[in-house]
Order: sequence, then structure tokens, then C-alpha cells
Amino acid sequence: IRESATLTRDVLEQHFNDLKGTVKKLLDERLLSLLQEVDAIEQESIKPLDECQKLIEHGVSTADDLLRLGESAVHGDVGQQNEKLCSFTKKALHIQLDSLPEVPPLVDVPCLSAQLDDCLLTILRNQIFRHGTVASRPPVQLEEFVEKPGGILVRWCKVDDDFIPQDYRLQYRKSTASHFEDVYVGSETEFIVLHIDPNVDYQFRVCARGDGRQEWSPWSVPQIGHTTLVPHEWTTGLEGYSLSSRRNIALRNDSESCGVLYSKAPTYFCGQTLTFRQVLSLIETVGQPDRRDSLGVCVEQRNGYDSLQRDKAVCVSTNGAVFVNGKEMTNQLPAVTSGSTVTFDMEVVQLGPSSNEGGNFKIRVTISSNNREVVFDWVLDQCCVSLYFGCSFLYPGWKVLVF
Repeated sequence: IRESATLTRDVLEQHFNDLKGTVKKLLDERLLSLLQEVDAIEQESIKPLDECQKLIEHGVSTADDLLRLGESAVHGDVGQQNEKLCSFTKKALHIQLDSLPEVPPLVDVPCLSAQLDDCLLTILRNQIFRHGTVASRPPVQLEEFVEKPGGILVRWCKVDDDFIPQDYRLQYRKSTASHFEDVYVGSETEFIVLHIDPNVDYQFRVCARGDGRQEWSPWSVPQIGHTTLVPHEWTTGLEGYSLSSRRNIALRNDSESCGVLYSKAPTYFCGQTLTFRQVLSLIETVGQPDRRDSLGVCVEQRNGYDSLQRDKAVCVSTNGAVFVNGKEMTNQLPAVTSGSTVTFDMEVVQLGPSSNEGGNFKIRVTISSNNREVVFDWVLDQCCVSLYFGCSFLYPGWKVLVF
């Protein structure tokens, strides 16, 4: 409680200090804008009046000079009077003493003023007093962490019955990192966070946005999650496939070489969920998906095959056909297309003496795709706790993420 209270105080103080700085900056910018507007009106309005004043002052000065010249001619010597009177007469004829420049009426002359409405303070006061809330507990909390190979399935739940969530926002960080980063925003209440290093602690937190609201709720109590399972990786070096830097994404390239791409090691264990996600399908005029295409698991790697549709393997073709030990089942799943997800769930249901079918190891297999699933028993003649996974595509363009 003390730690969260201290953190909340720090957040509030920082937020309102930032607001003060921002509001002061905005007010300064508005003041500068208004002052510049006053300067512009003043300069524009005063220019014709200044020009008019200069003309009047020039006319007065000229008339004053002429008056002094006339006085000098009248009071001067008799010999110079005629000459000065002639000069006075010539200048008087060229000066229009009875004309003045047009002076604008007083009503047309701008008179600047500032209109400042106190309603801004009322609006600000009302908004400020409604700004921010303090919650004793967030409306959503983290509920469960499930270890995945190279990832963590994070689940959360709503704990406030009166809160109606619209979206959730999940963040995480390494225990050694200083900042959280977004990893999921959406309406689901669970998400698999990938690219997790095994045996490393990660901190998670979640918040929600209420229906029709823009702001996010307070964060949940941060919790620690980790995985001890190494990430799934494809085997490198197969000519027909290109791999991502983490080797969990395989792309069927343009090479004419074909074959089955296997996992680096038998990292799929019974009791786990293995997921293939079709990241992108680039098949255009090359042709339709081939029935020999396959996604699945097998007991062992076998080179020389172009498909997992063989003994000691279960797989799904891109047309949705399910194969067990090389034989096609009557039940079928939807075709695998761009964005499809195929999951394999397996559990051991029998381990004992050989049966009439010749096997002594039975695995219950559930394969799901596009909201449909197929369940069957896979009978093997040997104990298999860990399995390889694999894929094969005849045409280029298929891109598969495994986790």
C-alpha cells in the first residue's frame, strides 16, 4: 500500500507539474499572438495618418516660410522691395494654401481594445476540478501465467462488477528494464507473449478502457511471469525454406528443392499446445495448395520424404485433410488459408502391454483450426514423450509461425 501510494503521489505531482508548464506555455503563446495582432493593426492604421500629418506639417512650414518672405519684402529697403515682392509673388502663385489632404473621419479611425472574457476561468476551473481520479484498486487484474515454449500465455480478468470494458491493454518488460512496452491491445482476456527468453523474469501489467471512454483505467498490480521452456525452432540448412532470425518462422522460398522441414529438436511434449499460424500466403498464379502440403508432428525425422503424410506422424494438409500414420481420416478441417491457426493438443491415454492393434502407446490428439476440431487416438509402438514438428509445402510463398 505504501509503495503504491508513494508512486501515485509521484505520478500526480509530475502530471500536474507538466500541466502547469504546458498551460503557461500556451498562455504565453496566446499573449504573444494577441500582441502581434495589436502591432499589425497599429502599423496598418497609423501609416495613412502619419502621411497626412507630414503633408499638413509640410504645408504649414511652406506657408510660414512664405509669410516671413512677405514680411521681409514689406519691411526691407526700398531698393530691394521690388525684387523681394516679385520673388514673394512667384512663390505665392505656386503654393496652394487653400488645399489640405483628405483626413479620414474619426469614426473610421481604429481604436484598439482587448476583450477578455472571464468565462475561460470558469471553464478551466470546472475542467480542473474534474480532472484526474484516484482509485483504490484497478478494475482488471492479472489472473494466470501459463508457460509456453519461448513464450507466456497471460490471462486477466475483470474484478469490478460495475466496470464495462471495451478494450484491454497489456504491457511487459524484462525485470532489468526500466520501461514497460505495449504487447497487446484488444478485447480478448488472454494473449500469448512470444520472444520470451527462458528462465528470465518478466513483469506484466494490464489496464482497461471503459465502454465509450477514451482514457485508460489504472494499471493492475504488476506481477512476475517466466517460462522454463525453450522456444520452438525450425532446423536450418534446408534449401527450400528461409528462416527468420529467431528461427520460429519458416518461408517456403522459390527453390525447386522440396522436402519436409523439421524442428531443430523434439521440443513438443505431450500436455502442451503446439500452434502453427499461417502468417502470409503469397500463392497467386503458381497454383493452388497441393494435397501433399502438411503441418504436423512426428516421432522422428526422416529425410527423403516430401510430406508428413507417412507412418509415425499426424498432420493436416492445406486443404484440411487429416492424416494419421499416412492414412487420411474421414473427418476434415477447414482449408488452411492466410491468417489461419492450427493447434495440436496431445495427452497420453494408455501406456501398457501391446494391444490387438500392435501398439502399446496411445496418445489422444486434438487438432483445431478455424473453430473446428478433430479428436482421435494415435497408436504408436513405442513410448514418445517428446515429438518433432514439421511442415512441407510444394509451392513457394507459404509462411508459417510456430509457437
